Amino acid sequence: MAKLFSRVSGGLVVAGILCFAGGFWIPAKAIVAQYLLQRAWQQSVVTGATVKAWPWADTWPVGRLQVDRLGIDLIVLEGESGEVLAFGPGHLPQSSSPGTEGHCILAGHRDTSFAFLRELQEGDVLLVHGKSGKRIYHVQTTTVVRAEDLYLDRERAELLTLITCFPFEAVMPGTPLRFVVTAEAESVAAGIERRLLVEKTSNRGRKH
Repeated sequence: MAKLFSRVSGGLVVAGILCFAGGFWIPAKAIVAQYLLQRAWQQSVVTGATVKAWPWADTWPVGRLQVDRLGIDLIVLEGESGEVLAFGPGHLPQSSSPGTEGHCILAGHRDTSFAFLRELQEGDVLLVHGKSGKRIYHVQTTTVVRAEDLYLDRERAELLTLITCFPFEAVMPGTPLRFVVTAEAESVAAGIERRLLVEKTSNRGRKH
């Protein structure tokens, strides 16, 4: 009963604050909801069960995204609908689950949860936690493409892709462009770095 009351009262607090937010509807949702989502995520990690942040939620936490350099710490939700992304970054269900091997694809709003994408640099470290483990990624590229030209190979292994609308300063929703961040899992990134180092050393040897 105490747990039920806690969850219901928490949901009422969110509802009250969001109503008060008015014109700042989406930003308020994303900021306020993160507290309850953090709590639900911790419970799901401990119990292994799917835990909703509030009773009527149509999504649930499936992971955690951290970028220490930028002070980013976000709970990742299941799904990619507008309703889901209003509360935080969403995981595309067809892609690999956060924290597991494979290609994990996350999407988020450019003015809230994924506003930080514009600050990412090549080599930045991204940490993704899942219920069954965690993966460390290194940013490889940032690109801008038209929405209709966006192709995501869900079968590609050891990859994290972050997607948001572009430009970041756009006033109207539904822009035709997408900002895409591609990051390789640490094992793959480390292999690439080692190969480049070997090639560089080899080239130096030939010069001598």
